[in-house]
Formats: sequence, C-alpha cells, structure tokens
Amino acid sequence: MLRALVAATLSAHGAARSQERPEKPEKPKLTLAVGGKTTLYYLPLTIAEHLGFFAEEGLEVELQDHAGGGLALQSLLHGRADVGAGGFEHTILLRQRGLTCRAFALLGRAPQLVFGVGTRALPDFREVSQLRGRRVGISAPDSSTHWFARMVLARAGVAAADVEYVGIGTSTAAAAALREGRIDALASVDPVISLLEFRGEIRVVADTRSPRGTQELFGGPMPGGCVFAPQAFVVRYPQTVQAIANATVRALKWLQTAGPSDIVRGVPEAYMYGDRAIYLASLEKARAAFSPDGVVSEEAVTTAHRVVAQYGGGFTRVQAPGATYTNDFVRRAKLKFQVS
Repeated sequence: MLRALVAATLSAHGAARSQERPEKPEKPKLTLAVGGKTTLYYLPLTIAEHLGFFAEEGLEVELQDHAGGGLALQSLLHGRADVGAGGFEHTILLRQRGLTCRAFALLGRAPQLVFGVGTRALPDFREVSQLRGRRVGISAPDSSTHWFARMVLARAGVAAADVEYVGIGTSTAAAAALREGRIDALASVDPVISLLEFRGEIRVVADTRSPRGTQELFGGPMPGGCVFAPQAFVVRYPQTVQAIANATVRALKWLQTAGPSDIVRGVPEAYMYGDRAIYLASLEKARAAFSPDGVVSEEAVTTAHRVVAQYGGGFTRVQAPGATYTNDFVRRAKLKFQVS
C-alpha cells in the first residue's frame, strides 16, 4: 500500500513537472519574412526580437526584411522563409489561389494603412478622381499598400489602369520619392506617413491607424498585420508556432504599458529615421491599432473576407473564414503570460 502511494506521488510530481516544462520548438532556428521591419506595422516583432522574447522561447529568429509584404510573401511561398508576417488579407487571397496559409497571431486590430496625396504635386487637391493619370507609390506589388491603394481609388471610381503604381518601399526612400516628384500620392505606414504629415507634405485621404477610422472606412472591424505560415508548417511544427505566438503575445502585452523610455530601449535608433520625437508621436497615435492579445475576432475576419471579395482583384469565390486563421496558439500564450 505504501509502495503504491509513493509510486502515485512520484507519478503525479513527474506529471506536474512535465506540465511546467514547455516542450522545445521542433525548429529552433527559423526565418520570418516581413515587408518593412523598421515600420510600426511590425513593431511587436521588433520588440520580441530586441528584448529577447524569441530567444527566451528557445527560438533564433531571423527577421528577413523586404521592401513590401508582397515580396515577403513570395519569399515564404518559394521556401526562402519559414513563416511570414503581413496583412491578414494575404491569407484570404492565397486560399483563393489554392494555397493554404493560416494566421496564428494578430499584430494589429487596425491595418495602420494610410493613403495620402502630395501637397506639392496636387496643391489644389479636392477629390481622389484627380489622381487619374498620376503615379501612386506603394511599398511593392501585391503588398497590403498596393491592395489598399486600389481599394481607395476604386471607391472613387478610379480603375487600377487609370494610375501608375510605383514600388518605393516603406523607409525614408518613400518620403524621398514624394519630395522628388517621382510619385504624386502614396499608400504607406508609419513612421514615414507621420514624417510627411508633420511637415505638411501630404494630405491624408484614408486613414486606418485607429480602430475608429478602420470601422468608418470598412464598415466593421478589420484585422491588420498578422503572423502566418503554410498549414503544413503549422501541423508539422506546432511547438515552434506556439513559441512564436508566445513571444508575439508577450510583446503585445509589453506594448500596452510601454512608455517613451521603454520604446527607446526596445527599438533601434535607426528605425526612428533620425527623428525620435516624430517616431514617438506616431506611436502614440497608432497605439490603439495594436492588438492587445494577438486574438483575431470572428467579426473582423468576416469584414476582411467581405472586403477582399469586393476589392480583391476579381477573386470572389466564397470562402470558409475559419480556414484562414486559428486563435488556439495565442489563447495558450495568453494563459502563460496572464493577458486579460
């Protein structure tokens, strides 16, 4: 009887220790492709990298940087990256092409995309239809900025063929393109948009840097950036995906209370494009756009599917929204880090 009691106690103790000790990632070294890692759009991943949150999950993550989300996506699809991050709409558009990628951690509960018109190029700007025959800057073809620009123009009756799209990236090169007259308008993200805005160089036409602005533009909540991977990767490397989700949710939680001095500590100076004050001001303006916990709501997913069906370049096949995302990993991460 005593022997059985001891055995049961040891067994229970072993099970408890097993539960306390998380399983190691199956793929501890991986590449995560992004389209502009110096932008606020990817700030949670920057925090996870520079504050060591990935490392503490047993991961060595290379943030593979590209000029835009479309190029990052191509890297993922061609096997040069293991995981991708970008607009949630990518998962929908890919599925409509027969490729299944699943979002497993939401970075932004608002897209943070802005469409602006150059004040020098069009000083008497009144309506979007004036952009016919003009050049519109985007980060890269097939990126979220490209998709967003097409949507803004389409709503004003301007067809994609009525303008010339120019890939300009998301760094200070985008601002230079506008100043030098190589583009007349642009779709981009912060901090570049704020740099231009604070200096009076653009007039903002459409702004999704807040949940409220997003609601007004899309008629409902719209998910922003997310971390996603091919379904085969999610199935084969669940502990790796969990580790990425853990680090991301921890970064999102950190951002909820981070002050200016914390941000300066967690973000490389080079990411601020030489103007720390504007960077911090743009962050405060966009803070509500970050997801508090990495969870994507069913209502936001429904909005995304509706909008993509309407403006997704001719792809209108009915989708099963649940096939484009899962909240399983971030829910476990929330429990780990006590995120409410």
